[in-house]
Parts: sequence; structure tokens; C-alpha cells
Amino acid sequence: MRTQVVIVGAGPAGLLLGQLLHTAGIDNVIVERQTGDYVLGRIRAGVLEQTTLDLLERAGVAARAHAEGLPHNGIELLFSGARHRIDLHVLSGGKRVMVYGQTEVTRDLMAARAAAGLRTIYGAHDVSLHGFDGAAPSVRFTTGEGADTVAQEIACDFIAGCDGYHGVSRRSVPASALQTYEKVYPFGWLGVLADVPPVSEELIYANTPRGFALCSMRSATRSRYYLQVPADEDVARWTDEAFWDELRTRLDPEARERLVTGPSLEMSIAPLRSFVAEPMRFGRLFLAGDAAHIVPPTGAKGLNLAASDVGFLFDSLQEHYGDRSSAGIDAYSDRCLRRVWKAERFSWWFTSLMHRFPDTGAFGQKIQEAELDYLVQSQAASTALAENYVGLPFDRR
Repeated sequence: MRTQVVIVGAGPAGLLLGQLLHTAGIDNVIVERQTGDYVLGRIRAGVLEQTTLDLLERAGVAARAHAEGLPHNGIELLFSGARHRIDLHVLSGGKRVMVYGQTEVTRDLMAARAAAGLRTIYGAHDVSLHGFDGAAPSVRFTTGEGADTVAQEIACDFIAGCDGYHGVSRRSVPASALQTYEKVYPFGWLGVLADVPPVSEELIYANTPRGFALCSMRSATRSRYYLQVPADEDVARWTDEAFWDELRTRLDPEARERLVTGPSLEMSIAPLRSFVAEPMRFGRLFLAGDAAHIVPPTGAKGLNLAASDVGFLFDSLQEHYGDRSSAGIDAYSDRCLRRVWKAERFSWWFTSLMHRFPDTGAFGQKIQEAELDYLVQSQAASTALAENYVGLPFDRR
């Protein structure tokens, strides 16, 4: 087979890139090791920045997000037993975020790709990347099982590695060519998804003596809640009843009164880490999304950062094929990393502000409380939070 761009990974980043390339007439094939049902079964984030919505619109797949998503103009910070609203819309100059689940974004992109007759190869095993340091890259893999196994190869102009933190794309780069940065946090998030109405119309971020909590939602009838737990916590120790009981202890009286509980659809623990790999381009291989960087979920930046990478990469490839210019390709890594590190900084700061750390001590705790108080009392500090939360400008330089 031959195509212009092989995209490794059929998550939202890979699917969005494929759809954008299709709108520009750039041929592409997506290779994914999992099944389509498995990809749709992943439970992930659900807060979209305006820049991400803009990209979905450019790809022609934003209609259902606008029809069913929940626009949010603010968030609430809960500490010292009281809630304080941050007006994102006013403080950011008219911007807002949209609550719309990553699963739904993926579903919309998969449907659009299928309707356009574009090729996605699911169940690709033993994926390997070749020749990306030269002029003739290719992707090899096998499909089928046992006696029906078939070896395949796709020749291409470029490879886009959108296959996540554990994918083959970053691992295909020689270690000597990579510089990595990582911070592992001493806690994780125990999350529950349940078909119950949200406790609040807007997200509540809680800093409490028992640890962090987040009250979020996927729709008006489906809620997503999180509790800070030790990094080595075992999810098997938790029952639905124990989760709801603990969540109540971390809420203010009004939220406790409004909390509706029910059986969990999914319960899992996610570790928290910050990670960046530099650069994000290696010849004709580009890394995008979690393949290049991870942020703790506190700032809701993971999916949005992946989308901005895809936006930069699409612009670069469109410029290459349309204008016969390599300027965008050459600048891809630097442009992405400027935005990545700003998002890493915000996610680290917001995580540090809202969580209880085991080694903070009394002095550190007082400093955290003082910063929270300053944040909600100072318009300048609240504005900085709002600007970062809704998403920084999409720097196309």
C-alpha cells in the first residue's frame, strides 16, 4: 500500500488529524493496534477548550458537540469549607469551555471517517516504523491471527505518531535523540462514572483536609467524580458505598445535600504524572499528543494539548503539499513545545494548589491556604487562572 501520511493510533488525536487532512485532500491511512470498540470504551476527559472546538469545526465534526455539549462559563473552588466561583467567561474576555466527553469526540470522528470511506486498519499487531530518517518512510504490521496472519507494509511521505504514551512511535526514536522530563506525583485519582445528575451546574475543585476531590460531569444525567488517593491505592478496596461516603466528607454542606448517588458504571485509579519528550519531530516522523507529553488531569489539558499538536501538524502538512514549503514542518516541534510547556506549568501549578501532599508540613499547608485565599480575592490572579483554563491563544508563528 501507499499513502501520503500514515497515522499511528486511532484515538481522538489520530482521528482528528486524519479528518483534517481529508478536508485538504491529503490521503491518509490510520493504523491502530486495538479494535474500534476498545477505542470507544476508553473513559477519558471531557472539557474542551475553544481552540479544540474550532479544530472540530474545521474538520466538519462539531455539530453534535454544539447540540449536546454543555457550555461552561465558570468553575468553583472549594476550600476552608466554602465555594468560590471563578468566572471564566468574564475574566478571559468572553471565552468558555465545553463539557463534551472524549468518547463522544471519538465517536463523531469515527463516524465521519467511515462516512467518507477513509481507511482505518484496526487490530494491527507488531507495528514498526522504518525509514523516517530518510526520504522513504514506511509502517509495517500484521493483521489476522494464527494461520491467517498477514504481513503488511504501507509506504508513505510522513508518519504521525498519535499512539499515546505507551505506543510504538516514541519508542522507535533512538534514545540518544530524545530528551525527556518527568515528574511523578505521590497520589492518584480514584474516579467513578455514574448515571446520576451532577451535584453542581459547574465543576467543583475541592481542596480539603482529607485530600482533593473533583465533581465533574459528562452530560446532564451522567456524572464523573474523583478522589485523591495514595499512589499505591488498590481500586479493589473500594466499593460504591465507600466512594460516595468519602466524597461526602470532602464537599460543602450544600453539595452534600444535592449529591445523588448510584451504581458506578466504571471505577478506576489513574496515576498522576507530568512528562515531556523533546523534540517532537524526527525527520519524517512527528509525535503528537500523549506520545510526546502527559499532564496531570487537574487542568483538563490532555486532550486539548493533543488537539493543538494536531492543529500545528495539519497546518504544516497542508503547507508542505499546498505551497511546497517545509517551513511549517521545520518549525513544528518548537511551535508545539511552547504551548506544551505552558500547559505543563499550569497543570503542575493547579495540581500543587488543589492537592494535599504527604510531605508538605504545617508551613507548606499554610502557604497553600494563603495562595488559595489570594487567588479568589485578586482579580489579577483569578484572571491568570481563567486565561489558562479556557486555553491560551493558538500561536501559529
